[in-house]
Amino acid sequence: MRHIARFLAFPLAAVLAVASCGLPSPGGGVQQPTGPIRIGLLAPITGTTAASGTDMLNGWNLYWKVNGIKIGAREVQTFHEDTGGDPTVALTKARLLIEQRQVHFILGPLLASEGLALADYIKGQGTPWFLPVVSADDLTQRQRIPNMLRVAGWSSSQPHHPFGEYAYEQGYRKIVTICADYAFGHEVCGGFSHTFSDKGGQIVAQLWNPLGTPDFSSYMTQIRGITADAVFALQVGADSPRFVRQWNEFGLKAKFPLLGGEVLLDQSLLRSMGPEAEGLISAGHFAEGRQAKATQEYVDLYLKEYNQLPSYYASALYAAAGWIAKAIQQSGGNVEDPKKLLEAVKSQSLDDSALGPMKLDDYGNPISNTYIRRVERRPDGKLWNVVVKTYEKVSQFWNYKPEDFLKQPVYSRDYQGLKK
Repeated sequence: MRHIARFLAFPLAAVLAVASCGLPSPGGGVQQPTGPIRIGLLAPITGTTAASGTDMLNGWNLYWKVNGIKIGAREVQTFHEDTGGDPTVALTKARLLIEQRQVHFILGPLLASEGLALADYIKGQGTPWFLPVVSADDLTQRQRIPNMLRVAGWSSSQPHHPFGEYAYEQGYRKIVTICADYAFGHEVCGGFSHTFSDKGGQIVAQLWNPLGTPDFSSYMTQIRGITADAVFALQVGADSPRFVRQWNEFGLKAKFPLLGGEVLLDQSLLRSMGPEAEGLISAGHFAEGRQAKATQEYVDLYLKEYNQLPSYYASALYAAAGWIAKAIQQSGGNVEDPKKLLEAVKSQSLDDSALGPMKLDDYGNPISNTYIRRVERRPDGKLWNVVVKTYEKVSQFWNYKPEDFLKQPVYSRDYQGLKK
């Protein structure tokens, strides 16, 4: 068990104050909520996804540093637990936060597999659960949880539905996919494959690699022998730079256009890549190179604080902090009433944020922009994702009717939405 009583960004106690509007007392006066607001934050800072998890903490901490750590009179204590990217550990840490720390709500963790491992437990506890990062489709689709909302989050297949159509519009007709072999990889690949197939494209082969693959040589050899117009890839954590480096070393960058799922080229991983990544195309709901005021002000702020560009993980936690703080204000600081807090969070939206405009749909998932992005080098030498096309107001159901979409199975190795 670990309680981080300090921010990574600055050395002070992890005590954040949140505004407290008066609550009516039985006698008609105003009664202020008292005592600390306790937040449980699950994020991996060890293991394969440590870089991305550290960015989650950085984004969360930066919001409070910039906006003030004391708002009104009520304190907020943030308890961070390291999941290591392990679903079993994530469940153990969630139990610790809820049953021992008695937190009022939970944020995180990171991996879809972690989120799915927590779902039944947190549903049973009734603790409000906010997911800026975990993107498992079914958590806001067929297995919705009444006490869970994707605040500043997304669903795995969401940005990849328009990406499949985009790929077809570029003239690609035959595509090979290679994706990490777990829930997130299945759903990302399924979103892309479904719409690409619907447009008339053909997925000629699908390769699946284990999470934590140390060497992609055998997969590169297979791809090199397939006739295709392009390759779609989704890797996460330390696998991403390994994949992109070997893609170049095997000469595949010159042979096939590479289309990346959102996190393949996320800034948290792009930092450890070099020229091999330049020019690569991906899709995502965040682009640090988006030339919008809200994004560039945030990018400059993050760069000044951490001497690096922000990833989607950092940006989502920064946006989520603001979203939740505003909701707590409007609920009169009453986090003791889970239903009231959830209703307050549902009522919020982001007119424009580092990620762009966002609002929740009827299923608790944001409707947000999807950006088609190209990796370019900035004048300061850093690589970043620049927007080449924007799809506005993208739903987790894309252009499908929700009732029809939900009749399909969730994307998996066995179901990729391919047109037969």
